[in-house]
Parts: sequence; C-alpha cells; structure tokens
Amino acid sequence: MRFKTLKPTSLDIAQRAQVSQATVSRALRDSPLVRPETRARIRQIADELHYRTDRSAAGLRTRRSRTLALLLFEESPDQARINPFFLNMLGHITRAAACRGFDLLLSFQQQSDDWHTDYEVCNRADGLILLGYGDYTLSADRLRHLAKSGAHFVIWGPVIEELPGNYLSCDNAHGARLAARHLLEVGRRRIAFIGTAGEQFPEFRDRYGAVCETLRAAGIRPDPSLQADAQSDPAEGYAATLRLLAAETPFDGIVAASDMIAIGAICALQEQGLRVPQDVSVVGFDDIVTAAFYSPPLTTIRQDTALAGDRLVEHVIRLIDGEEVRSTLLSPTLVVRESCGADSASRPRAASQSLPPPSDPLRAPTPTAGRRRTRDRP
Repeated sequence: MRFKTLKPTSLDIAQRAQVSQATVSRALRDSPLVRPETRARIRQIADELHYRTDRSAAGLRTRRSRTLALLLFEESPDQARINPFFLNMLGHITRAAACRGFDLLLSFQQQSDDWHTDYEVCNRADGLILLGYGDYTLSADRLRHLAKSGAHFVIWGPVIEELPGNYLSCDNAHGARLAARHLLEVGRRRIAFIGTAGEQFPEFRDRYGAVCETLRAAGIRPDPSLQADAQSDPAEGYAATLRLLAAETPFDGIVAASDMIAIGAICALQEQGLRVPQDVSVVGFDDIVTAAFYSPPLTTIRQDTALAGDRLVEHVIRLIDGEEVRSTLLSPTLVVRESCGADSASRPRAASQSLPPPSDPLRAPTPTAGRRRTRDRP
C-alpha cells in the first residue's frame, strides 16, 4: 500500500525557523518588513523542504494574481515588429519579474479606455508597466483614470509634469550631450540630427535639444536644416539621410536618435559613396545588440536595459505593496566604436571636458557630405 507524501507547508517552515507563519509568508514575498538574514534563513529552509507556494490559494487570500501587465506602446510600419531595444528591455523585465515570483502578461497598447478594469479589477494583473516611445499625452485621460482609480503603474518615459504616474527614464539630454560632445572632440563641426523632434516624440525632442545646446556651448550655431525627421526604423533613417544629402547642406557628423536610425543612415551614406567615419562620423543611441557587429561597429549611447528592467519591476511591486516611489532618471554612457573615427574602446566612458578650438562653422568640410560622390573604383 502506497501512502501519499504530504507536501510541506508554511507551518513546517515556521516551526523550523522558529518564526510565525506570517513572517514566513512575508519573507517568501521578499517583504522589507523581514530582516535580510531572516529572509535568507527562511528561503534556505523552504529549499531544503522543497516547498512551493500554492499561488492559486495565495491569490484567493490576498486577491492578488502575482502577475504584472506590460503594455507596449510601439509605432512601426509593421505593427507586429518590436524595436530591438524594447525586446532587450522586455527580456530583462521578464527576468526581474520571475526573480520576484511574478508572471508577466504582455500586450500591445490597448484600445480600451479602462486599463484598470481590463487588468487590475478583473484580477488579471496586480500592476501595470507602460513601455515605449511616444507621446503619453495622447493617453492622458486613461492615465488620469488609472491614478484616480488607485491603480499601480509605472511608465518608461520622460517625466511629464502635467500627467500623473511614476516615471522611470533614461536621461536623454545627458546622453545626447555625450554624443554631440564626442563628435566635437573628433573634429566634427557640421553635425546633423536624425530623428523626429516634435512634441509627439518627447525622448527624441529632448535629445535634439541637448545636441543644439552642446553646439551652442562650443560656439557653433545649430542649423535647423540639418535636422531630419525619422522614427526608430532603419528604413526611416535611410530615407532621412538621403533627404539631407539631396539638400546639399554640408555635414560631417550625425547624431541619430536611435541605433535603428543610425544603421539606416550609414547604409544611405555608403550607398552614396561616402565613407563612415572618414567622411561622416555617426553616433547612435540605445546600444542594441547589432550595434557592436555592424560595419563599421557603431559608436552609441548605451542605455542600461538590465538596470531599467529591474527598476521598473521593483517600482511597480513597491507600489503594489503600498510603498512610495519617486520618478527616476537613469544615466546612460558613451560606447566608442569605429563609426565616429576615434580610437575604438568598445566600452562605456565619459566624454572629457576639453574640446578642440571650433573651426569656422560655416566652412564646408572636405570632402563634403552634402554633395554626392562616386565610389572610388580600383
């Protein structure tokens, strides 16, 4: 006759650890109310007993699903394609959630006007993470409704004072200053910016503003004709670069609002017989995986997606637990590779404070990137 082995319970753990069941429950949820050494001891005992939380029962008791919903805001020509930067971020968010015992529910931006009811009220998710580039003011009513309903949500994006929510964002202005300063340090003076810099793309707008600010600080007047609109897509970067070349306004450097744009820009430059970085230096933004393996390898501004994913999950769980969270900016770093013409370091570094004396900003560089050249033939 076979007897069914009884599953270990939280009471078994509590008796071994000589604590209450409530303390065991808090420790297994990583509650800060339990001292770290006690949490570690309880987790060790749980592992020794092969204890697993009954999440269905726990959900009934706490009215929690142990699930987070991630709403992805992504505008692209192919609505099924996700920007590689956000794919990388998604991987880190998923891992961070799993490490804290949460599942992740992924959805593209919902057309419903009531995200709170769609996810939290129906117990599909305990909290929301909003991820993507774009203008969150277009969803202002839904964000206000979320805040009014007491929903737990964090937003990856620039802080917008007039809208509610807890924001986590890259310091876009600082990153763009690093990019522009680096191009100045390698001798570039006619610097173009490729990326839609209007109100509907606040991240790109902040990056463009910082590039202009850096040029003015170096005694160079920004040329509005050297800004070309493009969303984060190689095809758009390619088309925007061709428009700049067709205008025949000389430029010798490009700050691209994203790596995807930069890759398209390099393709267009090379197709028109221009060399990168000899004729035009290019700096991207994001440091997607492809950046290090492109030809030439792309100098870029690295956003720490591992840290960002972990912080997004940490912040929304803290909100779920009733704790306060402050909006936060994460500092990006410059990664120097071959596309800018400087010594390749392939590692994050800070731009130095000194700049070479600016040359005449109206003098066209030689060779001129604003004029088409034929390829050198053997």
